[in-house]
This record gives sequence, structure tokens and C-alpha cells, in this order.
Amino acid sequence: MKFTSKELRNQWLNFYKERGHVDVGAVSLIGDGTTGVMFNVAGMQPLMPYLLGKAHPKGTRLCNVQGCVRTVDIDEVGDASHCTFFEMLGSWSLGDYFKKERTQWSYELLTQVLHFSPDRIAVTCFAGNEDVPRDEETARYRELSGIKKENIYFLPKKDNWWELERGPCGPDSEMFYITDKPACGPNCNPSCDCGRFVEVGNDVFMQYERISDNEYIPLKQKNVDTGWGLERLLVFLNNTGDVYKTDLFVDTIQYLEKAANLKYGVDEKTTRAMRIIADHTRTSVMLIGDENGILPSNIGAGYILRRLIRRAVRYANEIGIELLNIGEIAKIFIEKIYNESYPRLLEKEEYILTELNREIEKFNKALALGNKEFEKVIGGIERKNQFMRQSNPDYVDEKVINGKSAFRLFDTFGFPIEMTIEMAEERGYIVDKVGFDEAFRQHQELARSTSAGAFKGGLADDSEWTTRLHTACHLLLAGLRKLFGTHIEQKGSNITSERLRFDFNFDRKLTDEEVKQVEDFVNDAINKSIPVQKVEMMLRDAKAQGAYGIHKAEEDEVVSIYKIGDVDFQICGGPHANNTSELVNFKIAKQEAVSSGVRRIKAIINVK
Repeated sequence: MKFTSKELRNQWLNFYKERGHVDVGAVSLIGDGTTGVMFNVAGMQPLMPYLLGKAHPKGTRLCNVQGCVRTVDIDEVGDASHCTFFEMLGSWSLGDYFKKERTQWSYELLTQVLHFSPDRIAVTCFAGNEDVPRDEETARYRELSGIKKENIYFLPKKDNWWELERGPCGPDSEMFYITDKPACGPNCNPSCDCGRFVEVGNDVFMQYERISDNEYIPLKQKNVDTGWGLERLLVFLNNTGDVYKTDLFVDTIQYLEKAANLKYGVDEKTTRAMRIIADHTRTSVMLIGDENGILPSNIGAGYILRRLIRRAVRYANEIGIELLNIGEIAKIFIEKIYNESYPRLLEKEEYILTELNREIEKFNKALALGNKEFEKVIGGIERKNQFMRQSNPDYVDEKVINGKSAFRLFDTFGFPIEMTIEMAEERGYIVDKVGFDEAFRQHQELARSTSAGAFKGGLADDSEWTTRLHTACHLLLAGLRKLFGTHIEQKGSNITSERLRFDFNFDRKLTDEEVKQVEDFVNDAINKSIPVQKVEMMLRDAKAQGAYGIHKAEEDEVVSIYKIGDVDFQICGGPHANNTSELVNFKIAKQEAVSSGVRRIKAIINVK
């Protein structure tokens, strides 16, 4: 290969270090709640505060290689280019250099590092509009750096402009490789999809501030944001035409070929399945092994992870791959592909493989039964269609899986709704998603009313043994998260007037020392006599401030959060004690296994 992924990362970082940039490293793939997204989806996203003017502790010239996860187009994964995990090569100027240096360095990268022929490089610049003038400055510097004037194209705002609703914004300038494909017409340019121009990178020049829909003023701190896609560059530089033929995936594909006794690229079904297994396993490894690693669950980011793993299992099953082989694929990514760039994966290898295999085994048990149920649903619809056609020649076949059936596949067999939709489409059917959502809502309402009824039953006897125990549940969860990590979540609870019962995701029995540490954490909070405060705010604001908890609210809905000093900040309907001191003390009475990966703690408190 002309370039390996490791070589490309190193060349990028070294190039910028030689020009005074500091490698700031990568941040967690998991969104921290401040950006409003579940995962980091762009290299510049973690640097947004500094692009907005905050001083960065490492200076004004920065670079890195940032992992990203983007799942909005997960259904496209299986073709030659889409990936859910990808890496962005980034560099930034925060009020430092601007267009002259940036255009020169981009040209040097393309010609001296990546060995592009200058005649093959095309660039685009902002064409201007009634609000902002044409970007002649960037075009001039592009030409001075070595780009041929005839290869400089001016394109409108939709192609060459970066902005948010308010704040820093400005023109961007994209770089393209000119292929041997003939022009599609007299006006062929980089905005065409004819394949003549292949994008390789983008420079964003933040030189304006958007203060209203159509009003822009010069920005005091001018920034440069440069982002080039690692996977895209590897495909192009090595002329593979397929991201799964780069060194990032070639070992995995070869392993799958041997395991399935099938050949990649021979038929569409096998090739698509191999790509999905490889991509989803890679992303799952990255999410579980992340510094803020998550585990599969039915909510939030954990649901996305579960969906990825279960989709990989489904396609492995289709082409005859033993499910244990998915763990072996994970090892390839951990030990060979990302051993240098993501050393944390090696440190967490046993944990990653254990959690990955646990989810695989859990779903595999239900997969065969779920497939039978799916076929049963399809068969029922087809029998109905056949009967109706016999009595009515004009009858149009029904091709809809109703919401209740889709929910049964989810609730009983663990089929994510997206998987059911995908399976249905493969058979020419659609799923009543509205009906599914309604069935899900009814299920949640029933669960809530049942839980509330049990809770109110306790209140009838002694409303104060139950409210205080509810607060103890919050402190217990906070202690477990403090000890074992923020991936720990409540999986169920029950409170009587005598004790609390709390279920959480964990794969083993707590040691005596760990039990004591949890008890000490809760009792320390009790002894500090911390007020328990209820606040209400929109969900998005609550999450931005660090609130967590099980909820089904929309981002703009108002939710209740109970704040216990700096110990816990949890979304909850209540009720709670007024002060932690009301609990007196806390004692874990018993722990036991509930199911695979779920533990149960029973605990008591003393009341004044």
C-alpha cells in the first residue's frame, strides 16, 4: 500500500508539529452533554468553546486525530464508503495565522506529503452573495501557493460556507483531486456528482460573526478549522475504491473470508454482510473501550451500541459466521489496527471482550426464536392476502407489519425496531412505526402505573420509610457510579416500608471491600446533612448540566431533577427526603444475581 493508516496519522501530526502546532490528542467519543449530541461527530466539535473565543491552555496552534461516531446513516453501512466510526485529521488556528499560511500549508501537504500532481488539484472558494462578498482573498492565496487559476472554482453558499445559527462563521475552501473521468459538460465543476472531482480536504475560515439571519459583521478573532477524513484519504491514496480494502479492515475481511469460507466481493449479499460485521464490531470496540466507555442498554447511547452489536450478530448469522468469531475480530482491532493510536483499548481488552461477548450471547439466544416470530408475522399477513384475493379480485395486498407485532419482537426477542424495519424492507414490507411507538408508550405507562401503585401502597403505611429509601436509592446509584464508572445504570427498583431493592448492570458479585466502599460513600453523604433540592428545567439543559437518569422526555420538555449537593444530580419524579441526615445510616443487607449482567442489592436505613 502507498500509505497505511498509521503512516498517515503520523505524517499529519508531524507536519503540523514542525509548524508550531501542539497535538492536543483526542477526546472521548461519548458526548458530555454540552454539545447536545450523543457522540462526537466532527473533529472540531470538542474545540467549539475555543473557536468561540475561550483561550486554549495549549496555545493558538493545535492539531490532532479525533475519532468520531456518526450513526444517522447507519442503514447505509454495507456499501464501499460508509462507516459508523471514522477519524478526522484536524488542525486549527485560534486567532493566529489565517488564509495565507493555511493555503500554503494545504498545498504543501497535498504535493510534498501526499504526492499529488499540482495539475490534478482543484479548489473551491465562496462565490459571495448579498450579505458577504466573494472570497477573492482565498482564491488569490490558492493561486500564489501553486494552484492553477483554471482549477479554482467559485461556488455558492450551500457549497462553500460554514455557520451556526449565531456566532463565528465564514467561507470554506475545499480541495479536490481531478480524476481521468471526462467532464460531464461545459459547466462541470467540483459540485457535480459525475465523479471527475474527488474531495480530499476542507479549510474553513471563520472571519465573520452572524448576529441575525442576514446580518454579518467582521469577527475579532479569526480562526481556521481544517478537517480531512482519514478513511477517505486512505481509500483515495491507495486507489482501492473501497474503505474495506484499506489496512484498517483488510485483516478483518480476510478473517471473515476464512471463517465463513466465502469470498469478499463476489456477491452483494456476502460482501455487504462482511462490511457490516467489520464496521459494527470496530465501532462497538471503540465505544466500550472509550475513556467514558458505555455498555449496551435500551436507552441513549447504550441503545445505539446494542443496535450495532445485534445488527452485526444478525449478519454473522446470515453468512454462517460463528458468533465467537466476532470477539476474534475485536481482537484484531485492539491488538493490531489501533494498538498504537488507541493504547487504552489494549488496557481494557479483557473488559471489552467480556462485555461484547455477553451482549452477543444474550441476543443469540433470542435470535432464532425472534426470526421464527418474524416469519410467523409475515406468514400471517400473506395468508390473509391470499384469502382476500380469493374473495376480491381487486384486493391490493397488505404489506405492513403492525406496531404491536414490531413491539413484541423488540420487547420479547430484543429486536431493535430499526432491525425489524430493515428485515421488513428486505421482504418488501414496511413497519407501522407510529403503531410501534404507541405500543411502546402504552408499555411505559403500564410500567409506570404499576411502579407508582406499589410505591403508593408503601406510602399508605408509612410514607416517610419509603421517601427516605427513595433518596437512599439515589445515593446508592451515585456510589456505584463513583466506584465502577458512569456506565452503571438503574435496571429496576422496588421500595417497601422496610427496605429498598435496587438492580443495576454489573457482571459479578461485589467483594466485601467494595460493599464497604459503597456503604461508606452513602453514609458519608448522610453524615454531611446535605439538603435534597428539586429543580425543574428543560431536558436538554438538565443534561448539559450533568443530569442523568431514566427518562422518555423530549429535549424541550421540562423534567424534575433532584440535586443532592455535588453527590448526585438525577432526573426523577420523586418524592424524596428533605435532607440526607433523615436517613441516619445505610446498610447493604444482601446482594444477588438477577440475570446475566444484572445484580441486585437490598439495603436498609435507620430512621430517627
